[in-house]
Amino acid sequence: MRRQSGVLLHISSLPGDYGCGSFGKDAERFIDRIADAGFAYWQVLPFCIPDFYGSPYSSVSTFSGNPFFIDLDTLCADGFLTKSELSRELSPSPYSCDFSALSKTRLPLLRLAASRACKDEKTVRAVDEFMSEHERVGALCRFMAIKERHGGAHFLKWDDESYDEDALFAWRFIEYEFFRQWAKIRDYAHRRGVKIIGDIPFYVSLDSSDVWSEPEQFQLDGERRPTLVAGVPPDYFSADGQLWENPLYDWERMGRDGFSFWRDRLSFMLSLYDGVRIDHFRAVESYYRVKAGEKTAKNGEWVKGPGEAFVDMIRDVAGDKLIIAEDLGDITDDVRELLDYSGFPGMRVLQFGFLGGGDSCHRPHNYINNCVAYTGTHDNNTMLGAIWEMPPHMRAELFDYCGCPDDWNRARERVVRTVIASSAGLAIIPIQDILGYGADTRMNTPGVAEGNWRFRVTREQLAGINAAAYRKMNELYARYM
Repeated sequence: MRRQSGVLLHISSLPGDYGCGSFGKDAERFIDRIADAGFAYWQVLPFCIPDFYGSPYSSVSTFSGNPFFIDLDTLCADGFLTKSELSRELSPSPYSCDFSALSKTRLPLLRLAASRACKDEKTVRAVDEFMSEHERVGALCRFMAIKERHGGAHFLKWDDESYDEDALFAWRFIEYEFFRQWAKIRDYAHRRGVKIIGDIPFYVSLDSSDVWSEPEQFQLDGERRPTLVAGVPPDYFSADGQLWENPLYDWERMGRDGFSFWRDRLSFMLSLYDGVRIDHFRAVESYYRVKAGEKTAKNGEWVKGPGEAFVDMIRDVAGDKLIIAEDLGDITDDVRELLDYSGFPGMRVLQFGFLGGGDSCHRPHNYINNCVAYTGTHDNNTMLGAIWEMPPHMRAELFDYCGCPDDWNRARERVVRTVIASSAGLAIIPIQDILGYGADTRMNTPGVAEGNWRFRVTREQLAGINAAAYRKMNELYARYM
């Protein structure tokens, strides 16, 4: 891999005036900032519609875009919203996503914009053209219109599949506008020399357009209910494991048609990004299943996944685009052999290198070129938060390893430098670790439903990043040339 570096920041965490980051001018300013600092990549979290708690890893469709990311100022400039309507959306806090307010006001506002857009023939034609090219996005729009007709009920409880035509157009317009605005931000990033890394959750939700429209792709009973569900056994993040409850893929059925669902999924994602991280890649080799109805993930079993045939499909679809295999957690020799077969770079997380002592693969002296190194991921504490919470002996070992001074904020800087200086082909630093923020800005705590995904930065905080210092660091360690 060519030596480069990047920054991890979800769209929701961008600055903005309306309760959530969006595809507006603040996204362009962020791109400018990291480009000036010598970073070549911007890594984001999944774009799909999040669940009630704001998690983008649980969605009504893997082929969807989060309506909260649509820039309202752009809709105003296009004549679909007024300034007075936008003024009612102003958020009092720039520091966190206001999911409570967004859930009550944002969709009605976007439906209002759609009611005006449907009178514009040029926009209607553009929406129709987009939907004709993306059938699975169209399926999501029908799914959401039907769900609204049934008061938001789970599709298994629907007594029919009728919907309101205005509701269907509203969803079609919302999704079209999402991807139209993103295309402009992506193109701006490319002009500044910044590439985008997306994120693909491995599983989909049961109450999703994916399962509703293609139940044959999943392990379901005659009533379209799973008898076995996804999760992971107890690990560093949770003593009970993580019971995700997603339906499992019918890999035998998928293999017979060349994994068409996944082919379309990867093709769609790679049309949005310059590369993707495939979450929970280890399930390609073996996946963990738990009986539906279990309260924890303790009582499960590993079952062989699709293996090399699936990897071959990924390589065929991806071509020369970057594929990052998330190979964290319970990794066996079989998983390592499959990753070697794939040629995809795996992940290394510095925080994991100092959990239990020993010569861990997550310690930077063991990084190979063909890997992507992080101080921490969206599931980790921030680096400063981790340093604060470490047992004294562990903190001392980390400080000794990175040559840290006895100053915790300067130690955080030294840890970031250690990752950027490492042999990893690509080094990704979460924005919290660049800014030196503590545990109160953590993005997600696995196994905990509430209180996550809310972190945001302000314009002033981004402007305060010492771009010249990071550019010099990237130059010094041959990540910016």
